[in-house]
Amino acid sequence: MKLSTALLAASTVLLASCAQPPRADDTAATSAAVTAAVASPDRPAAETQRDNARKPADLMLFSGIKPGDRVVDLMPGGGYFTRIFSKTVGPSGHVYAFVPEEFLKIAPKSLAAAQGIPNDAYANVTVVSQPLADLSVGAPVDAVWTSDNYHDVYGFVGAAAAAQLDAAVYRALKPGGVFIVVDHVAIAGTSDTSAHTLHRIDPETVKQQVLAAGFKLEAESDVLRNPQDPHDAPVSGPAVRGPAGQFATMIRRTGGHTDQFVLKFRKPG
Repeated sequence: MKLSTALLAASTVLLASCAQPPRADDTAATSAAVTAAVASPDRPAAETQRDNARKPADLMLFSGIKPGDRVVDLMPGGGYFTRIFSKTVGPSGHVYAFVPEEFLKIAPKSLAAAQGIPNDAYANVTVVSQPLADLSVGAPVDAVWTSDNYHDVYGFVGAAAAAQLDAAVYRALKPGGVFIVVDHVAIAGTSDTSAHTLHRIDPETVKQQVLAAGFKLEAESDVLRNPQDPHDAPVSGPAVRGPAGQFATMIRRTGGHTDQFVLKFRKPG
């Protein structure tokens, strides 16, 4: 009888320690935080004008990032998502805008652009610059996010560097933390060329590399999918962004934006 009682007590403790589904009030609080973050008057007008195409609220809710979280925005660019993360996690959370040292050769102004993000309105943002393989902010984080950048690591630094990055992200996350990857879809099997020439990557390449680092693929979102995109045109670069360039032509052909995949990986734990 005593053994049975002890086993029952142990089972109760184990079950209580397991992750529970989000409570309705937690979900409502997160939704409210995301809505307020996207609607914040502190966001630059040039960024809010891109919201219809980039679907930030949908992506944030898909990611599960919530008030109080610690988030790494990997290769933040001008800070479009960094600012939304900042307002979503609030004063009890923190956002790290991570600029890889390898990218300072590729995009010399990237660090200065990130350093322009923190101000009084975004005081919970810290800019970090380290090698890709050494990604760390001193304590485990809840989420690492990269939007339209994985192809740059793979195509301009190398496939091995992308794998090393995935391993570093895994180490940086808390058990149960998430890694969100958003990127432009390439024709299947063409990552080794399209990542460099078209700024696109086959989503299966990303899955294979991230899963090899120990992650589990939890979910995919089609909120940014666009079946009209033929996947054969470059999506960035000064040579193709002019009004007569291939990028502008492709945007007209696809009705507003490229076909993009959204993957949510989770670190077991």
